[in-house]
Amino acid sequence: MALAGSALVGFSGIAWRLIYSAKLSQLDARLETQIGRFARPLPATGNPRDWVPDFTRTTDTEAGSEIALQILDAQGDLFYQSENWDAAFNRPSPYRPRPAHLPSSPLPSDRASRPPSPSPQLRPVTRHTADAGWRVGAASFPAHQVAIAINLQGLRQDMAVIRNTFLVAIPAVLLLVAVGAWLLSGSALRSVHQLTVAMQQTTATDLNQRVSLTDVDIEFTALIEVFNRMLARLERSFLQASRFSADAAHELKTPLAVLQGELEQGLQQAETGSSLQQTLGSLLEEVRRLSGIVRKLLLLSQADAGQMRLNRDSIDLSQLLAVLVEDVDLLADDLSIRADISPNLVVQGDRDLITQVLQNLASNAVKYNLPNGWVHIKARQRQQKVQISVANASKPLSKAERDLIFDRFYRGDPARTRQVDGLGLGLSLSQEIIRAHQGTLILDDTPSNQTSFILCLPAVADAP
Repeated sequence: MALAGSALVGFSGIAWRLIYSAKLSQLDARLETQIGRFARPLPATGNPRDWVPDFTRTTDTEAGSEIALQILDAQGDLFYQSENWDAAFNRPSPYRPRPAHLPSSPLPSDRASRPPSPSPQLRPVTRHTADAGWRVGAASFPAHQVAIAINLQGLRQDMAVIRNTFLVAIPAVLLLVAVGAWLLSGSALRSVHQLTVAMQQTTATDLNQRVSLTDVDIEFTALIEVFNRMLARLERSFLQASRFSADAAHELKTPLAVLQGELEQGLQQAETGSSLQQTLGSLLEEVRRLSGIVRKLLLLSQADAGQMRLNRDSIDLSQLLAVLVEDVDLLADDLSIRADISPNLVVQGDRDLITQVLQNLASNAVKYNLPNGWVHIKARQRQQKVQISVANASKPLSKAERDLIFDRFYRGDPARTRQVDGLGLGLSLSQEIIRAHQGTLILDDTPSNQTSFILCLPAVADAP
């Protein structure tokens, strides 16, 4: 649009300049024609005004503008000058030096009947007075010199009309170009818009989206076909990966349960304090840890496939959080525990899964705390949402850590040692659980000396 506007304005400027030059050339041609009428010799006697009026009247009719006239005799003395002749026309003199072959005296009587032509040296110039511009042309004849000035007011009026026409036409043309370009681009980019909408709607749980090939320009058919095939491959690969993780987790549950039972039985039968009991206890701990991984992977695979089963019930989060605060206070006696929980915070959801999320947030607040630090749990209702924040004292988190904190198997301990127990699946699973409840779980990026998670769930409208 800007390019079209610039081209149109540039073209209009050039056209205006060419029209002005053409009109100025026409005016110069009229000047030359009018000066040619004075090629006849000056009268020896009589009033000069008797020799000029007919010319003045004729010139006014043809030029359509005010005209001024000055005539000098052979000696350069003033022979005639119109009343509107301005002194500005003579600065510098419009007359060129007389050619050497031109005599300064009247022609003999036998050649008086042949009026000589004006000098080919005629070069009109523009002079400006206090209130107007004039086009001045002068020529030297054998016995006299003539200068004529034509007012440019008529020419300027014509150019003003053309300029105003351009000022009206250019915005109108630009508007038509803009509307036309918008219609054409909208028609041409309709397929791109459909492709963009399909891309925006494509999620891990909705990979069956396809862009229709009906009413699509042929230029975009190949692109849309490639995109649809890519979606089909992604859907197939995702379903295979999701099915594999779900099947693997499901198949591992039974042998792990059997193994855990056998280890528990063997641990009970082993001699107290023996090396066998210590070994069986260590193996039992690892089996329980592996069972936790399998359980979380199964839940994540269900969430990825959009098949997380929720046993929805009315949950009083105020009571649930009160119990959680008591447990945290018992487990972390070196930390300062603060709670600000509003009463009657009721939501609809799976009690076990919501409890798992809250326990995971509280556990992280304890594990990743500073020595002699603090934990602050706050819960209140804002409009139609129940908002819970779990904050703890911590070192400042870098942007990279904040970006990765909800990624699966990411742990705050870079070495992934057992000094801080965890699998790196808790926050990722918690986010999926809350998302399945139409809620949100985010990391608050405002505090700099603490880590704060904010959980929002839809509130029950008729809660007491």
